[in-house]
Amino acid sequence: MEYYNYIKSLHLIFVVTWFAGLFYIPRLFINHIEAHAKPSPEKEILTTQLKLMTKRLWYIITWPSAVLCILFAVWLLLLMPGWLQQPWMHLKLGFVFLLLLYHLKSHQIFKQLQGDDVKYTSNFMRIWNEVTTIILFAVVFLVVLKDTFNWIYGVVGIITLGILLMLGIRFYKRIRDKNPKA
Repeated sequence: MEYYNYIKSLHLIFVVTWFAGLFYIPRLFINHIEAHAKPSPEKEILTTQLKLMTKRLWYIITWPSAVLCILFAVWLLLLMPGWLQQPWMHLKLGFVFLLLLYHLKSHQIFKQLQGDDVKYTSNFMRIWNEVTTIILFAVVFLVVLKDTFNWIYGVVGIITLGILLMLGIRFYKRIRDKNPKA
């Protein structure tokens, strides 16, 4: 137990860096998708640079952070096995599972774009980018509030956050339609 706070600190550091990667990668996907619509040689110059940036972010920051975050989380659970009896922890682990699925799907999209296979629109990627925001909100509130968390307010809060994010995306799309350089 004397190492508990060190393990927790390392877990939190890698949570932050993992989320940083997951927040930024769809942004690079958006730029990559939009670069495919540009004329040559701009298209080739941009996609080459974006592939490199995405590869470095994905393999140097995001994947290692995910692995280390999970490693330290398992270590914390081994130190505090009673947490696995707590309902809030079950729900948190459910959201972490969703985050892992999101990560794996992002990896699939990454591989497609590295091979110049564009299957999604930039607008889809803007929405995709917000999935991590919803998961982050859910996990942070679960961890901080634990058993004092009111499930009704939590569900209403997540739905409200989702609606606000979608409205923000639509608002930004209108701005971009009027001014493509915005």
